[in-house]
Amino acid sequence: MILPLARIRLSALPPAASSVAGFSLGAAAMLLLPGGLANAVGLLSAGLGLAGSAALVRRNWAAEREQLLAGLGEVKVRLATNAIRLDAMGKRIDQLPMSEGDAAPARAMLNELTAEVGLLGDLLQQVATTLGDHDDQLRVVQDKLAAPPQPPVRTVAVVAERAPLRAAEPLVAVRQSPAEIAQARAQEERVARISDALASGQVEVHLQPIVQLPQRRTRGYEALVRLRLDEKTLLLPTEFMETIEQRGFGPTLDALVLTRALAIARHLGTKEGGLFVSCNFSGATWGSSRALAALARILEKYHAHIGNLVIEMPQRVFRTLEPASLGLLGAMSANGVRFALDHVADLRLDPISLHDRGIRFVKVPASLLLAEARGAAVTDIATGDLAAHLARGAIQLVADEVEDDPMVADMLDLGVGYGQGDVFSPPRPVRPEVFAEPEAAAPAPAAPAPAPQPAAEVVNYPSPPQAPAAPPTPTRVPFRDVLRRATA
Repeated sequence: MILPLARIRLSALPPAASSVAGFSLGAAAMLLLPGGLANAVGLLSAGLGLAGSAALVRRNWAAEREQLLAGLGEVKVRLATNAIRLDAMGKRIDQLPMSEGDAAPARAMLNELTAEVGLLGDLLQQVATTLGDHDDQLRVVQDKLAAPPQPPVRTVAVVAERAPLRAAEPLVAVRQSPAEIAQARAQEERVARISDALASGQVEVHLQPIVQLPQRRTRGYEALVRLRLDEKTLLLPTEFMETIEQRGFGPTLDALVLTRALAIARHLGTKEGGLFVSCNFSGATWGSSRALAALARILEKYHAHIGNLVIEMPQRVFRTLEPASLGLLGAMSANGVRFALDHVADLRLDPISLHDRGIRFVKVPASLLLAEARGAAVTDIATGDLAAHLARGAIQLVADEVEDDPMVADMLDLGVGYGQGDVFSPPRPVRPEVFAEPEAAAPAPAAPAPAPQPAAEVVNYPSPPQAPAAPPTPTRVPFRDVLRRATA
């Protein structure tokens, strides 16, 4: 019985099979064919075999790479699905009839899992981006190798008498005016100075108080960053933040500011009144779950001072956070970190949702509150009721950028409980001793040990030498008593 042969799949053959077949045919041709024809056919067969092997290697590599990219895409889809499921699970936990103490560990665990899922998604995205860059570079090299060689450029001497004269055209796109060149050089020098100042840690923190109205009693401070270029030059954030974010130094600056804010929080913890200090992060940090995870590790290291710290976040950034960043925020909130919503431009706020995300303060510019109160309202709630509306979620309303006393009176009419602005106090530098590490308390001197006394049961034990008794202190007697005794 003759069995049918299985169909051979050429794609299943290893790349070395083509080379082996080519060399085998070449050897057979050299043995069977006569003369120089045998050598030519043999070399041709070997070359075709090597070319076939190379083509098979390229095809197999492309297929494996496509499978890898498909696998990465499938893993990213599954991670996104798991993040959505974790979010839904968190909402179910919030709906369960549980006490806050019982629900806090579950929320913290879900937030940590969401953060880990987000970090894995970022790593996969970086792998896919690296593979794409590698393909682009490889394609450029292949195009250069496949391009036909350019013929050498032959220089032709043109006789001046025969060359037609043309009008001089202004080279606007090539040449620059001296003023533009000087401005570009000054900008490059400024960028270099800013980078050097940040690298050397010349970052200063100024504090502006947040007061309670109407008593104007200080309840907290906002840490405002400044960059010192030299003894006479101090830059505001609007003058250097764009340069720092373009250079990718935003997370580095945020780590420095957070460390100093925690030192201030440690100092405020020794005071009475529950004072706090708030700080801001750059946009690059809020957009990177890896940078937020690094700052979260700093917060865990200084967990004892978290109660006196508030982290401010712009409203625009808060509404565009990714699930991984939201998970990290939830983990920080579960560990005791409080947040403040800053740069508010839309007063349509849900206090319960904000409270669940860890928001405890909402900072609204005083000019926006006045504009809303004077008829430009776009919310369903009156501006005068905004403070009471936020208080339902245990959130304090802070009027920011209060400039003068009439504006303070307007804020009181609107029921605002906290205020911040130059009318109360401008930002002032922090004293250096605030950042100094607290000195360890000196141990109290130990009391001298009493001299050992001999046991009563020991016979013939020599008694310890007794210290000589101090001479009695002479008492002073009035002269009249001495005279009365002498004449008695």
